[in-house]
Amino acid sequence: MKNGRVPEYDHDALMSRLRLVELILDNIYNGAIVTDAEGYVIFFNKPYGKFLGIDPDEQIGKHVTKVVENTRMHIVAKTGKVEINKVQNIKGTNMVVQRIPIKQDGKVVAVFGQVMFKHVSDVGKLARELSFLQSKIKLYEEELLSLRAERYTFDSILGTNPLILKLKKEALRAAVTNFPVLITGESGTGKEMFAQAIHNASPRRPHPFIRINCASIPRELLESELFGYEKGAFTGANPSGKYGKLELAHHGTVFLDEIGDMPYEMQPKLLHVLEEKELERIGGIAPVKSDFRLIAASNQPMEEMVNDGRFRKDLFYRLNVIHLHIPPLRERRDDIIPIAKQLLKGMADDASFPEIQLHPAAEEILVNYDWPGNIRELINVLSRVTCLLERDTIQPYDIPFFLRPGKEKAGSSPPTSLDSVVSTAEKDVIISALASVGNNKTAAAALLGIHRTHLYKKLKKYGI
Repeated sequence: MKNGRVPEYDHDALMSRLRLVELILDNIYNGAIVTDAEGYVIFFNKPYGKFLGIDPDEQIGKHVTKVVENTRMHIVAKTGKVEINKVQNIKGTNMVVQRIPIKQDGKVVAVFGQVMFKHVSDVGKLARELSFLQSKIKLYEEELLSLRAERYTFDSILGTNPLILKLKKEALRAAVTNFPVLITGESGTGKEMFAQAIHNASPRRPHPFIRINCASIPRELLESELFGYEKGAFTGANPSGKYGKLELAHHGTVFLDEIGDMPYEMQPKLLHVLEEKELERIGGIAPVKSDFRLIAASNQPMEEMVNDGRFRKDLFYRLNVIHLHIPPLRERRDDIIPIAKQLLKGMADDASFPEIQLHPAAEEILVNYDWPGNIRELINVLSRVTCLLERDTIQPYDIPFFLRPGKEKAGSSPPTSLDSVVSTAEKDVIISALASVGNNKTAAAALLGIHRTHLYKKLKKYGI
């Protein structure tokens, strides 16, 4: 009402709006009903009629208790209280419904009712789906953080040695298949880098790449980490249950590092998953489908473990469909300097340093060292050297003394004291400095950052 006058409505426009409302309600997926304040039906949508097997138009004007069994629409009309997500038995099935009183000037004029879920089990199903999606989102968030730090492709694998080029070619062929891959090699050779490269070159690339280190997870937790568990499966379990990594990896790739450390009693379960593409959560009774590609890695001699009975033969054969063995760095020494230079370039770029060079004598030290920790150890050494470097060229005396030729090997007599270790290192640095400047003592002193007189005293002390 405006200025004491009742507003005039366009009858055709009003009817058009009413027809639109009816059309919307008729297209709601589940049943919907509207009664007046006395409980008589004034609207009944088509999906509800189809579900109950009755003609919607014929229900108009009937009391709701004659149309829908166990209804409370007429009660809500009297109480004016909203009823949300209540269970109602209709046709022998427990359904989840809502009843909402429609008020005007504080008085109930109608009641809107809707079937939210046609079976109460749908609520549990929806909750499980939401829980699964939450778990996946968390996994994707972790994966995204990891990928921001490192995302390896075949271009990330450095080296031009024929062994490594052949291996990359084999791995690239493996990427287009779905067969399991077993990657072996010493610690630090880059097994995970190859696994990521295979995943990123495969059709599974848009989906998760999930890493699980079988050696780093306690054996009593590894099974739940892999297979997940139902709620209440054991004391201390998450009340909502947990999705396992193998289930979350659906359509993606699972990388099982240190597969040789997987408990023997768990190996048959993994074999079953690989063969049947389904798994059972701890405490579960229904199998869960999961289609993932498995890449396993080990730095242990798997054949020996099989022969000794420490690893199941049937699982080994299932894993060993495509076998990639990464050679240690000492077996491809021609790759050491190219890899070192590429690593130094990356370190300089990350720290906004000028380009870092390697002195030929320093290169010789790196090439002649056996690198038991392989590329991981090379990265560690170069990181330490770069951190302390005050020039743009790495000299021999910048290289840690344990890499130098002629140093004591494992099994030889240990140094007798800290002073002897310091003296030996100091002597080596002075010798290296003199060698790098053609035995020019003035230049050597400047290089070492000490006065020439101080250098002469050191030369006398060490008999150089």
